[in-house]
Amino acid sequence: MNYFELPLEQWTNDFINEFLLPVFGGFFDGISLVLSWFVDTVTAGLLIIPPELFTILLVALAWKISGRNLAVFALIGFLYIGAVDIWEESMTTLSIVLVSTAVSILFGVPIGILSSLSNAVHQVVRPTLDFMQTLPVFIYLIPAVLLFGLGGVPAVIATTIFAMPPAVRMTNLGIRQVPPDIIEASLAFGSTPKQLLLKVQLPLALPTIMAGVNQTIMLALSMAVVASMIGAPGLGNIVLSGISNVNVGQGLVGGLGIVVMAIILDRLTQGLTKAA
Repeated sequence: MNYFELPLEQWTNDFINEFLLPVFGGFFDGISLVLSWFVDTVTAGLLIIPPELFTILLVALAWKISGRNLAVFALIGFLYIGAVDIWEESMTTLSIVLVSTAVSILFGVPIGILSSLSNAVHQVVRPTLDFMQTLPVFIYLIPAVLLFGLGGVPAVIATTIFAMPPAVRMTNLGIRQVPPDIIEASLAFGSTPKQLLLKVQLPLALPTIMAGVNQTIMLALSMAVVASMIGAPGLGNIVLSGISNVNVGQGLVGGLGIVVMAIILDRLTQGLTKAA
């Protein structure tokens, strides 16, 4: 028996339908146009490169950053992607991941810097990140669809929000872990707060920040697949179609493509982290 009923569902729907959409609908449409242009531009840029040339460039990059093993895996992986004819879907997924990661870093790193420099900001940011990371991933899809419709744009929005916390946390952690004696020495030599941040703290925190970027990319890739449920194109759509049609082979084709992309992106960013 309910002695007190909280109409949270009704309050939320009223807020969205009577205030948020009427007042900020144009703002959300503008964001949608900008993100749609970015995703379409990146996708077109990836698809305009011949698959053979793209594979050669990626293998060379993998060899330079992570060594022979990753280069061999990248060659085999992209030969597989071409052989099962999922090249376009792979590039579409890659574009969504790249745009989402770029936006996550664009907002996440500055928030992490502010959080590291101010305990007051940190006290606000920390529980917010906890909430974002404990919220079930499918919950992100609901407001994304409501505000931005179906397709690649809501996928980027949901993926960005889901993947941003590691960028914020690791930036904050990296800067806070800079040894105090180094900071004191820099201040003793007359460094300004700006010089201290840009020339001392950020360079020393770079490996930790890159580790956060690695986690952000992995979360973006996983969410980009889940976002196929709201019409996001790419490899996730192949997997979703395989599930819907109980087509094990189709699901395996898309799933292995995702595995190839995930391993290559993970090893590349790990290599960049070690280099940093």
